[in-house]
Amino acid sequence: MNFGVSKLKPILRALESRNYRLFFTGQAISLIGTWMTQIATIWLVYQLTDSALLLGIVGFSSQILNFVIAPFGGILVDRWNRHRILIGTQALSMLQSLLLAFLALTGTIAIWHIILLSLFQGLINAVDSPARQAFVMEIIDKKENLGNAIALNSSVFNGARLVGPAIAGLLIASVGAGVCFLIDGLSYIAVIAGLLAMKLKSRTITPHQGNVWQRLKEGFNYAFGFPPIRAILLLLALFSFMGMPYTVLVPIFATKILHGDAQTLGFLMAAVGVGALMGGIYLSSRQSVVGLGKIIAFSPAGLGMALIIFSQSRLLWLSLLMMLIVGCASILQIASSNTILQTIVEEDKRGRLMSFYTMAFLGVLPFGNLASGALASRIGAPNTVMIGGLFCILGSMIFAQQLPNLRRLIRPIYHKIGLISKSYS
Repeated sequence: MNFGVSKLKPILRALESRNYRLFFTGQAISLIGTWMTQIATIWLVYQLTDSALLLGIVGFSSQILNFVIAPFGGILVDRWNRHRILIGTQALSMLQSLLLAFLALTGTIAIWHIILLSLFQGLINAVDSPARQAFVMEIIDKKENLGNAIALNSSVFNGARLVGPAIAGLLIASVGAGVCFLIDGLSYIAVIAGLLAMKLKSRTITPHQGNVWQRLKEGFNYAFGFPPIRAILLLLALFSFMGMPYTVLVPIFATKILHGDAQTLGFLMAAVGVGALMGGIYLSSRQSVVGLGKIIAFSPAGLGMALIIFSQSRLLWLSLLMMLIVGCASILQIASSNTILQTIVEEDKRGRLMSFYTMAFLGVLPFGNLASGALASRIGAPNTVMIGGLFCILGSMIFAQQLPNLRRLIRPIYHKIGLISKSYS
């Protein structure tokens, strides 16, 4: 027993911080509801419309404001109290889910309701996501545990992806999508309670000169003027645009290709969660950020190959296996990128850089969703997913070629903050 605890302790070391434990626990509960709502939404849209294009439009509407508003959200995160921002965004997210529940349970829901409420949630996320990413640094006691905290965040996010879709599939088949929305709305109580219970030190916010546009330009020049940050963000944007839109097309695979139902959809998304949880546990067990560059370079290729095989599969077991690999590769890419960016960023620019991270990951996704929905309506979902996989492999190859030069540029930063010695090569 003691041996097992000693093995787990390095993986869970960020949980030594009380505030992070509260955040982690609240998220673990709330995110199950979030994934239930995501599955219920795409299933409900498909049932209402039987349209791949409208699946893409709803996916687009849920994320487009991340692209437009997130950079301004990053400015707010650098200048305002991040703790209070998160309490506000979580309360608004609760309201959004409860409105969906009311409309679905009363039988009055229409596609325009879903699109409008998806836009509202996207607006919330444009501020919530950079605030959430930047807030992690404030709630861990030891800065060297930052990478572990980010990996644990990813693990709980994808552990919820494992549980949420499976529960959603059963509930949709038995009592309908409205109950999923209701459970999601109530689950926000956990994360809000955790935030309110925190005891935080006051954060010194450095006053800045200049207007919003100057601050935005400063953040943009900082992010895209340094090649390692630029390369990571561009690869993440490609990964999001070409690789991630499979999520809005999964209902088509579940029903028309694998000849299943809502439970099949739940199983496919749960398989993604299993793979992502495996990837998150691996990253949590790592002791240092050093070496994550290789993971960033090759994860998109793994995802791309899995998507290609998934697109051509007509066997449920093979499709589930490929979704597991997709989930693992996704979390390796997303969490490793987040960890390196948060490690090398200057503190007064953290919120803005995390907003560009959000923009590259979540902000680009709606364009991919819309393009995939439109393309799938013309050439079919399998061919659309296969093309996305091929582009992910290409992006991986380009980044891998740049990796030696990127390492050379990051090495002085790692040395400055004590991650490596001068003799490290």
